[in-house]
Amino acid sequence: MHIKLPTKVEETLKYLRLKFLPRTLFFRTMLLIFIPLITVQVVSVVVFFDGSWKRMGRRLSENLVSDMNAVMILVDKNPQKLPEIQKLSADNFEINFVFHSNKTKYQVMRKASKGNRMIIGYLEEALKQAFPNDVTDIYLGKGDKDLVVFVDTDKGLFQFETSRKKIFSSSIFMFVVWMAGTSILLFLVAVLFLRIQVRSIAELAQVAEDFGKGIDNKNFKPYGSSEVRKAAIAFIKMKERIQRQISERTQMLAGVSHDLRTPLTRMKLQVTMMPDGEDKKDFLSDIDEMEKMLDGYLSFVSGEGGEKSSFVDMNEMILSIINKFRNKKALIRYSTNDQVSAIQGREQALKRALTNIISNAFRYGKTIAVKLESNDKKLNVIVEDDGPGIPKEKREDVFKAFYRLENSRNKETGGVGLGLSIAKDVITSHGGTIELGDSSLGGLKVLITIPL
Repeated sequence: MHIKLPTKVEETLKYLRLKFLPRTLFFRTMLLIFIPLITVQVVSVVVFFDGSWKRMGRRLSENLVSDMNAVMILVDKNPQKLPEIQKLSADNFEINFVFHSNKTKYQVMRKASKGNRMIIGYLEEALKQAFPNDVTDIYLGKGDKDLVVFVDTDKGLFQFETSRKKIFSSSIFMFVVWMAGTSILLFLVAVLFLRIQVRSIAELAQVAEDFGKGIDNKNFKPYGSSEVRKAAIAFIKMKERIQRQISERTQMLAGVSHDLRTPLTRMKLQVTMMPDGEDKKDFLSDIDEMEKMLDGYLSFVSGEGGEKSSFVDMNEMILSIINKFRNKKALIRYSTNDQVSAIQGREQALKRALTNIISNAFRYGKTIAVKLESNDKKLNVIVEDDGPGIPKEKREDVFKAFYRLENSRNKETGGVGLGLSIAKDVITSHGGTIELGDSSLGGLKVLITIPL
């Protein structure tokens, strides 16, 4: 039965989960183990102390007080046999005592009553029950035999000395120590086991992320629990199917490119032999546009794979791209930093994507600013221009294949509507994002973010 909670309650529970619940699978699983384990330990200790500790403490204290009471009765009936009673008490009860008469008891320096209430508490209760009309004091020292009990009666002062074992059993604490020890051992075993299981999941996630970036980890082998191995095997089969499909489509398009270029070349040769005129010019223009569209489409498809991943210095790549446009009549500013600029990726694909972005800036702007920023987690490439920009409502559409803005892109510009599509495809395949915004120069701002 599903119980629907109020909206505010659901929001509060969601906030608490996000605020206090660990994010990783390892710590969440450890929390599931740790909380019940601690709960069981606490309940066991509380029940044990409430039962065994109290029962044993009372029984030991009552036995000690009973022995002292027996000694006091013997002294009261046979005061002339005090030495024999002292020896009897020491030998049979393990209690040493001294009797001080009323004349000398005030000369005895009583030790102040102190000690652990968990140990002497039950003894105090037993003394009050056995000697309700007498004054009693208890001193518990640091040594095992330093338990002193004073019983001040109307006939004299009894000073009893014995071992604290008479009222306290160390086996109780040994029980707690064993419980804590076994819990720690269980916790360590759980940590070791979970680390192995979580490591297999983390490696599978890393392999999947690397595959999205074009990195082929051929040494990866499924391991861990059966569910994790099953997921890893399914991922490997999926990766092989995707690679095979990409390879087959690339080969097919390479054949299409060859088949299309042959008739285009013949057409171009035939047109060049035509007499000069307006028709010849239009034919050549149409053939050039078809060749550019074919090159752009093949570039778009080739960005999906085929190239192996390697470490790429983005600073050097951007400089090499900018140098190609130095002859353009445009002002360019490039700024970088001394932090990380090398990433792992497909060099030619990244160069194609950045070339498309920067060439667009040169095509439509007179002032271009390129900035490279990086930190420990991501690398940002920012390209700005002072061109006409792109309206906000059309910024998502420009990433569609063969989409061209009517006001800014036409046949004369040479664009076929694939530049931004290729760029987004390449950046996304590297696990990054590409966003369009308003430039501080008045035109378009392109923000490329690639994780390190």
